[in-house]
Amino acid sequence: MDHQAIRTLMPKLVSGHIPRNSRTFKFRVFDGQPQPSTLGFYIDPKPFEGKIIAKTDEAIIVKTGRADFAALDRHLATQEPDEGAKVLVQPYARRRFDGQRADTPEERTEFASDGTPYIVKTYILGSAPAKLPVPELRCPELQELVHQLEQLPVSDGFRRITHMLVDAGAKDFNWVDPLPRDIIKTPPAVSFTVSTAKFQGQVTVLYKRGDDLYAVELRRGEELVQRVDEIFFDMLGETLERLIDDGTWKQIRIEVVSEKRRVTGN
Repeated sequence: MDHQAIRTLMPKLVSGHIPRNSRTFKFRVFDGQPQPSTLGFYIDPKPFEGKIIAKTDEAIIVKTGRADFAALDRHLATQEPDEGAKVLVQPYARRRFDGQRADTPEERTEFASDGTPYIVKTYILGSAPAKLPVPELRCPELQELVHQLEQLPVSDGFRRITHMLVDAGAKDFNWVDPLPRDIIKTPPAVSFTVSTAKFQGQVTVLYKRGDDLYAVELRRGEELVQRVDEIFFDMLGETLERLIDDGTWKQIRIEVVSEKRRVTGN
């Protein structure tokens, strides 16, 4: 979406929807691109309600407050309600494997001096981890693979590989966790199933100790569909994205809360 064109059009589009005593208005653009905060880290937008007030070829304009508006990329909207409809808008937000938003505070149980348990919530600004649902691992190389999947970015710079796996519906995780003496004949690996427009089936990421490189295999049942070898660690996100990411995660979900009332005469 052309941000400059939207900035130029917005004063005209919202002019009839701003209170007379308000000299300014604010708006945010939602087009599937990461939104950095004033401190420089990326943030996940919250769902919001508003009323559709206008449409252009590229955007749906929603009034969200007294003088606050949102411009939604029309091509990413899951539906296009009529002007005047009140809607709930849910832009993309990174998520964890348990379905929660990735910026949800982490909870842990601590104990007071008398043994009374209490809950501690931890939230780090800019942090939105999506940890793999792994057991305790013994193989250092497998531990490093898990760490890289959780920390390495994909091309949008916003998501980590594990965020992309969540978006691809990754589940049914399995692990090959060899002893050090078996690492050559039994390569450390993590496998899971995904379901996207690009690929449906099992994905396996293997570590090849001899080459100090990764390989990725795609399978449907017993059939090997594709294998990519000689993957350096910093190519892992790019490779998996090319193989399984279909981009539908960018969709802006719109749900109609109430339609515009129509006045009819006798």
